[in-house]
Amino acid sequence: MMGRRLRHARSLLPSSMAELRGSETAKAVGLAGAMIINNVIALASTVVFARLLNDYGSLAALISYFLILSVVGQALQVATAREGVLGHLGVGASLLATVRRWTRSLVVVTLAVTVISILLRDPIAQAVGVKNDQWAAAIGLPAGCLWLGLSILRGVLQGVGDYKGVGISLIGEQGVRLLLGATLAAAGLGVTGAYLGTPLSFIAMGAYCAVRIRNHVEAVPGESVGLTAAPAGISLWTHVKRAWAPIAGLIVIAVLQNIDIIAAKHRFGKDVASSYGATAVAAKVMIWIAIGAGFYLVPEVSRRRAAGEDTRPVLAGALAIIVVFSIPVLLIFGVEPRLLLKLAFGPKRLQASSSLFVLGVAFTVLAATYLAIQYMLALKRTWFLVALGLVAVAEPVLLLQASRKPAGFAAVVLAVQLVAAALAFAFALRRGHAPPPALGSPEPAEPEPEAIPLAEAVS
Repeated sequence: MMGRRLRHARSLLPSSMAELRGSETAKAVGLAGAMIINNVIALASTVVFARLLNDYGSLAALISYFLILSVVGQALQVATAREGVLGHLGVGASLLATVRRWTRSLVVVTLAVTVISILLRDPIAQAVGVKNDQWAAAIGLPAGCLWLGLSILRGVLQGVGDYKGVGISLIGEQGVRLLLGATLAAAGLGVTGAYLGTPLSFIAMGAYCAVRIRNHVEAVPGESVGLTAAPAGISLWTHVKRAWAPIAGLIVIAVLQNIDIIAAKHRFGKDVASSYGATAVAAKVMIWIAIGAGFYLVPEVSRRRAAGEDTRPVLAGALAIIVVFSIPVLLIFGVEPRLLLKLAFGPKRLQASSSLFVLGVAFTVLAATYLAIQYMLALKRTWFLVALGLVAVAEPVLLLQASRKPAGFAAVVLAVQLVAAALAFAFALRRGHAPPPALGSPEPAEPEPEAIPLAEAVS
């Protein structure tokens, strides 16, 4: 009897494994795993470039500049996935028509932006603080356009359920960036070569995603890939306008998170700026914890809001995660900052080690602000963007007047983050004038902003 049961259990195992592999849980775990690998390779890239380049501070400033530009793509990726699931981008041949029409528009925009960026490369380099790397500075705006295209293609893949393709593109992006950037830098192109690996990786993964989309359409029975008389979905510009609130929220976070490295290039010499850039990258580890907590916070707040329940305990739970993880991290930053930075970035990047703990506290506070912003976007609030936008605008002005010593400079970063957090939580914890809709109540018919995790804003 026992033998028959074991044989029966073994006979069911293949089908059970197949069901598990095809389940939504497995897809989510696979995509999360790809994101982890992406971040590990990104960290490896930081370590490699910090050791390979004499002026790592310039590369850090250029990457920070790009990260501020990249938020439009991050917002549109999620918005594209949503529209794709709803069928608003078309199905089969009409989906391909939409993708091709959007791609043509983006190619035209990218070419125009490239010409403008080349002509303005000197003032851009001056603004970013890399006056000796003008051609590298000219890469930023075109790279932002290429990133926008890649993000939209990933969103289309998510919309059709091809999570494997999205995961491979995430890993491939960082792998190509590291391989090509390190090769070009070592070949004598220095900072420009290292930075050039970024847009080249977007081109490579954009081509990969486009092939995956076409293969998906070809695999759908009864669908033709011919575009004759294939009705396309919404226009690209309509798509962008619908995502204005999450784009604005992500821009605020991106500025608060990255502008300090650009300002450091203006306040410090090359060696100190390079050391500060490496130190700031290490200090921003808590942002990744906040991103993970945000994946829990956003859907749970949305669910409770729809049910008419109190949403604030969800925010409190997410903040508790930040507190728990921040304690050991900040202890390490406070006790052994030099050892940590030496192991990660080498002995040449220790001049700003005294600022690691203060920056760690500052970006832990920013992690909490990130959660508050995601919470408010999930509640469909937008007025907070005005107040936090003013803080984001004020930060570079204050930093350009800050101390020329890393510890004093970091203290200003912390002060700005504390002000931003105070404003964010003042808006987040206030009660609205209207109660949340009860379960089953219809939501407004017009498109509304959605909360979007800042899943790729740290490099």
